[in-house]
Amino acid sequence: MSMDGAVDVSASSETPMKDATLYQRLGGRKRIEDIVEIIWANHTSNPLIKQRYVRSNPTEVKRLVTEMCCAGFGGPEAYTGKDMKTTHTGMNINEAEFIAVCDDVLDALDKCSVGQRERDEILCILYSLKPDIVHL
Repeated sequence: MSMDGAVDVSASSETPMKDATLYQRLGGRKRIEDIVEIIWANHTSNPLIKQRYVRSNPTEVKRLVTEMCCAGFGGPEAYTGKDMKTTHTGMNINEAEFIAVCDDVLDALDKCSVGQRERDEILCILYSLKPDIVHL
């Protein structure tokens, strides 16, 4: 506080939201875990893609997706899974399935009241992964 009573926020230990990572702006790991839970529920009930998850281990898939999101969004977590190309090679995922996944993610973000800036960034990240997911 200065002599005139004004509070100096320039030396604040908190990161201003405009400079915060996507991970921070989303609310960290716990909030990302909440989003991943909804994504899983959406995927496993979506008629276009639910068959892709029938033989999956839900706990393992959610753990890996959470790790990938946390690491990719600027968090301290490490991603311990396979790269996207290795994971999706041989699955022959088509355009409609990829769009269904994106729609499910956007729906989860909406249900968690994620802001437009963050939604746009996540959609860009998803589309950047498309060459390593579709038609392999």
